[in-house]
Amino acid sequence: MWHGKTLAVILPTYNEAGSIADCVRGFEALGIVDDIVVVNNNAHPDTSPAVATTSAREVHEPTQGYGAAIRRGFAETATADLVCVCEPDGTFEPADVLKLLPFTSDVDVVFGSRTVQTFILSGANMGWFLRWGNWAVAKLTEVLFNTVYLSDVGCTFRVLRRGAIDRISPHFRGNGSSFGYEMMLLVAQLRLSLVQVPVKYQARVGQSSVTGDQGAAVKLGLEMIGLCLRERVSPRAR
Repeated sequence: MWHGKTLAVILPTYNEAGSIADCVRGFEALGIVDDIVVVNNNAHPDTSPAVATTSAREVHEPTQGYGAAIRRGFAETATADLVCVCEPDGTFEPADVLKLLPFTSDVDVVFGSRTVQTFILSGANMGWFLRWGNWAVAKLTEVLFNTVYLSDVGCTFRVLRRGAIDRISPHFRGNGSSFGYEMMLLVAQLRLSLVQVPVKYQARVGQSSVTGDQGAAVKLGLEMIGLCLRERVSPRAR
């Protein structure tokens, strides 16, 4: 529990067999997490045995995609007061949730940010292209939706209050890699309170299917820009 509120963690996994157990143990060690849900999204066969060595519960989501996995995770954690979403690929430090949680006293959603140079550690896949690309889309979002200061639209480490999840969930559409940004846009459209906090960004264990491929990263960036413009012209949530 965190200050009397139940805390759940959602860990979507596809190609994180080599890092999933360490990530779960990192959250376990904090002593404040009530429920850790690993959403197996057609993951590597070694994933389930690794999860079985921890206290996490594993659920299987057959619909492929990051968004599908997170949506399943939200359904599985429907009674938690606070829900943390984190990628279990070694790029994030579980203890950094302690940087995000204090802000939940004041805001509905706390987003992490990976673009602060001080916290980009050696080996992290955050070159100038990804860093400035994320920053540019963040600024576009900030201007078009009149949000608070944003510096990163691609960081998947975040904590949401239950009420925020209940507000944005009916408007979900995507199942793919841009789902994290879709969530951010919905938070902005519904005028929920938010803040972005710098977190550590480390070297990934294994290869990413998105950020490890510059072509895929460009495609995702263009998809985000298109989504931003469409939602500004014709918002799905009001």
